[in-house]
Amino acid sequence: MATLFSTRSRASRKDRGKLSVPQILGVMGLLLIILFPIYWMAITGMRPQTETFASTPQFIPSFTAEHYQYVLDEGSAIKGVINSSIIATLATLLAVVVGAPAAYVLARWQFRRHSHVWFWIISNRFILPVVVILPWFLIARALSLIDNHLILILVYQTFSIPLVIWLSVDQFRSVPKEVDEAAAIDGASVMKTFWKINLPNAIPGISVSAILVFIFCWNELLFAQMLTRSEAKTAPVVALSYMSGYDIRWGPMMATATIIVIPVLLFALIFSRNFVKGLAMGAVK
Repeated sequence: MATLFSTRSRASRKDRGKLSVPQILGVMGLLLIILFPIYWMAITGMRPQTETFASTPQFIPSFTAEHYQYVLDEGSAIKGVINSSIIATLATLLAVVVGAPAAYVLARWQFRRHSHVWFWIISNRFILPVVVILPWFLIARALSLIDNHLILILVYQTFSIPLVIWLSVDQFRSVPKEVDEAAAIDGASVMKTFWKINLPNAIPGISVSAILVFIFCWNELLFAQMLTRSEAKTAPVVALSYMSGYDIRWGPMMATATIIVIPVLLFALIFSRNFVKGLAMGAVK
């Protein structure tokens, strides 16, 4: 009887793991919607300019490397990728260094105006970037930080720190307070308790927030366009520079966009397991 029950259980688990035909078609359609723009961007950077404006679109183009050769010889795309890497990495590190301890404090202690502070931090995620671009521009100009990496790193904290706090605070709340109390009885300071006990348990949520912050800083265009000129110009701004009036140089622009996307795709592939793990742990209480 037990053997029959275990056999049926294994069969039911296998059936649950199989996708039906509508589900397979739905997944394929979703992948097509997601991957087709990336494919079209990549082949537009590889096709001759005459095929770009052809009345009948060609899904398999006549490949040429002239656009990539032009972009690499010009050098602005590579410089933009380097600037984006520096700015996104430092902005992510700063957001995590500031946001993780702040999330720990909000998760562990109740103080006066606690709910107001929490709402103020989260409400920063609701602010439209265009609303604060003028104040930040005036501040950057007054401090002579226009076309400087530092100004973008600081500006991105307006949106990055609240995201880190938002995604990390539940991770700290999931650690029982009794653990902190036991550590305090053993003589551990608050900082040591945070560093040795709470932080390792909150790593999944912090990892998810760091991934999202990095992608946001890498792709951000508005502040980078307004606050940079040449030296600190990021990769999205370089791609946009191929648009001037009614003249859009699709080949170089798409080649540059492909170069920009490749590091993000590699980053996502490397950390996708941590990303899914962090989301799953945040969903289970």
